Amino acid sequence: MQLRPNPSFLNMFFLMAWTTVIVKVNSEKNFPCSVMSIQDIQCPVYDLDNNVAFIGMYQTMTKKGAVTVQRKDFPSNNELLDAGNRSKTLDVVVSPAINSEVYVMGMLFCLGIFLSFYVLTFLVACIENKRMNRKREGFLQPADMSPAETGKGLTPPSPYEYGSFADNGSTMSSEPVTDSLASAEGTYGYMERSMDTVGRCRQESLSSVEEDDYDTLADIDSDKNIVRTKKYLCVSDLARKDKRVLNKKYQIYFWNISTIAVFYALPVIQLVITYQTVVNVTGNQDICYYNFLCAHPLGALSSFNNILSNLGYVMLGLLFLLIVLQRDILHNRALMRNDITALECGIPKHFGLFYAMGTALMMEGLLSACYHVCPNYTNFQFDTSFMYMIAGLCMLKLYQKRHPDINASAYTAYACLAAVIFFSVLGVVFGKGNTAFWIVFSVIHILATLLLSTQLYYMGRWKLDSGILRRMLYVIYTDCVRQCSGPMYIDRMVLLVMGNIVNWSLAAYGLIKRPNDFASYLLAIAICNLLLYFAFYIIMKLRSGERIRCLALVCILFTAVVWGFALFFFFQGLSTWQKTPAESREHNRDCILLSFFDDHDIWHFLSSIAMFGSFLVLLTMDDDLDTVQRDKIYVF
Repeated sequence: MQLRPNPSFLNMFFLMAWTTVIVKVNSEKNFPCSVMSIQDIQCPVYDLDNNVAFIGMYQTMTKKGAVTVQRKDFPSNNELLDAGNRSKTLDVVVSPAINSEVYVMGMLFCLGIFLSFYVLTFLVACIENKRMNRKREGFLQPADMSPAETGKGLTPPSPYEYGSFADNGSTMSSEPVTDSLASAEGTYGYMERSMDTVGRCRQESLSSVEEDDYDTLADIDSDKNIVRTKKYLCVSDLARKDKRVLNKKYQIYFWNISTIAVFYALPVIQLVITYQTVVNVTGNQDICYYNFLCAHPLGALSSFNNILSNLGYVMLGLLFLLIVLQRDILHNRALMRNDITALECGIPKHFGLFYAMGTALMMEGLLSACYHVCPNYTNFQFDTSFMYMIAGLCMLKLYQKRHPDINASAYTAYACLAAVIFFSVLGVVFGKGNTAFWIVFSVIHILATLLLSTQLYYMGRWKLDSGILRRMLYVIYTDCVRQCSGPMYIDRMVLLVMGNIVNWSLAAYGLIKRPNDFASYLLAIAICNLLLYFAFYIIMKLRSGERIRCLALVCILFTAVVWGFALFFFFQGLSTWQKTPAESREHNRDCILLSFFDDHDIWHFLSSIAMFGSFLVLLTMDDDLDTVQRDKIYVF
């Protein structure tokens, strides 16, 4: 039916079978902006700008508006729809909302999708266990091994090659199951060493390790500069510390993020509950930016479907923790058996960062659900905080694989991530159109990039003190003026130059464009750096003669495809708090899946699966190195 300019009231009543209806209002004209109000029939009618908020539910609209009305909110079962503006024609459609069966189907569908991953993981684990048993019994032939495992095809490094992968030992510590495998009989590359000469008795007790033992290499501290600045590094050079110390050091990542999660999540939950209560009490539908054409209420929640779709992050995060736990247990059993491949082969297994990543994925689901209780500009930081955490932890894990001794401590890493979140809050509050803020942030971004580049290039063997400028000038004079010499570590330099180009470009873009959505801009910086480092890692792994096993390759391809589809649904833009509430509703769309889920819900489904797949890639990508001695694995 239509509401003509005069009058603009519509009397509605609930049919006996309807407990919830959705009122959709459309207009061909954008302006003037209208106010749609639904209230009980009574006198006087509150239809003026200064009193429409006194009773019932109301929202502003331009061309499109929608309100879900529940019988329990209007005891008289008769309601009055007031269009609020008399200068344009409105089309009104009143239809029953979805019934309880659709809710049940939506919940079962959501549970079914993610429970299927548990079943699939169980089947893969059974197959993998059977394969490992066969391997242990000698069914795996040496011909099936990669060049990195057999040592064939590796040539001695040239002293004239500067730090390229060809002269580096690859430190990739694949975190897969390290069970008892037959040691390879062939020689490994250019460094001959018999596995029998390696000490086998290394039973260790974590209870004897204290926090004060961290990062102690007192007996060889004078050799650090020699070892870490060699042209040709292998994992054994950067895996010299006591394994007990490093295990406890990296477990702190998990305990710290668990503590952070509790203290961060509780105030967020309290705040969004307050937001939802305000919406329910005042009836103001402009506070929260829902997709009103597909917002299904349940209890006090206005958009239950957007909250439910975040279940995947929690379930898949828990599944990842279980997978890591299983690998951790098997690895510890191998150590207890004094399995030589667990003691001296592959990338050193430290699972603390993996536990932290799984916890961060679960917290992302919880905080994303909190954001979708009442999505708006001030709440968006809750949806992105643990995304920063996930990106940072993934980069740290990639670096830790080949640099276990010199990776950042949990305290340093979380302090840096706290600084990122602090700038995210400042950007939300002060960043909108504030030139001074963007100048300060861009300068800090560039300086941080330079400092991190220096730290990575010199493997931490440099000092930031009053003599730094003098030493810089001396290096420039000796290496660039007196003689033109290239960088000692070419591969490292290529990565850092590319990283600086990307980060300087992003800083320039932010300074010139000054995007309104600062949190997303900050997240884009983190994701670009993670993708760059991951691509560099894969390329260098393949260049160094290592291979990617079938399971890891399947995970990479599957994850890439899922990310592609996920981003398609993410950019549909069903609402945006960068515009007014009325303008945001012009982007609203109907449900597209089971009459219950919209495009953004599918983004939640697919992105949670893609993140889970990304974690599995990090977990399995170095499985091919499990039987390779650490002095044969390149560092890059």
